Amino acid sequence: MVGMVEGNGHPYSWSAIFNGFDPKAMAGCPYPVILEYLSRQPASAFGIGGARVTHVWCEDPKAARLVSQASLVPNVVTQATDLIGQVDAIMISTDKGEEHLERARPFVEAGLPVFIDKPLTDNEADLRQFVRWQRTGKAILSTSCMRYSREYAECRARIGAVGELRLITMTMSKSWERYGIHALEGVYPFLKPGGWREVANTGTDTANVVHAHHASGVEVVLAAISDMYGAFGCLNLYGTQGALSAKFDDTFFAFKTQLAQFIQYLRSGALPFPFDETIELMKIVIAGIRSRNESGRKVRLDEIQLD
Repeated sequence: MVGMVEGNGHPYSWSAIFNGFDPKAMAGCPYPVILEYLSRQPASAFGIGGARVTHVWCEDPKAARLVSQASLVPNVVTQATDLIGQVDAIMISTDKGEEHLERARPFVEAGLPVFIDKPLTDNEADLRQFVRWQRTGKAILSTSCMRYSREYAECRARIGAVGELRLITMTMSKSWERYGIHALEGVYPFLKPGGWREVANTGTDTANVVHAHHASGVEVVLAAISDMYGAFGCLNLYGTQGALSAKFDDTFFAFKTQLAQFIQYLRSGALPFPFDETIELMKIVIAGIRSRNESGRKVRLDEIQLD
């Protein structure tokens, strides 16, 4: 488990999902919600197919020690690269896309499979490098847990009730750069991959309002507003005959399913979904940033070149 940034407690939660946790030590985690949802799970819910988090590195050694104690990780290393030769795979548990290329580089170049927290990246140049690595056989997976939301899956099972889908909306807190991918990957499975055409972000740095157009004719509106915590993960689907709504709630289920998909990938060599989907999602993230920086201009995804 590699890295920790402000506002993100994944080293605690992800490690605990694999290893179990010490409630007394976890009480020292600076994100109380993690202890809350972990404590609601039965002991049988922890563990993923015999895989374990055996090593942790964080920029702050004190934080790494606390993760080790709270999430039963036996080894703390002083340098991230000390992990090379000691583990079977790497999980980069930070959510700042602009940092991910250099965080991943030593491990990818060493031939280790790497899971990278969302978003994979937030800029065109780094996306090109990730694509080059992946196309030469490097094992890279990056997802948002929203893809695996129990609540959204229930909507997909009932989607016929809306008739022909016309509009999808999703609300999210925090920034477009870090959390826009949560909104995007929550709605992405409702529409055919490869059909996203253009993006306009008419919002601001702290209140992003993104209108994305899909070739199917379905319109998608995503709002990522910095302090809108009360509307985290609110999904709405509108059609010619009805509407469906869901709010993301079961964090443990979504995280565990997401992490289990990585372990399955390590064992089978088969990605849980085509990497082209990750590319398309990153293009939407990048287009949303570019549009906002250019006063809301409609940015076509084909402007973002990979070669």
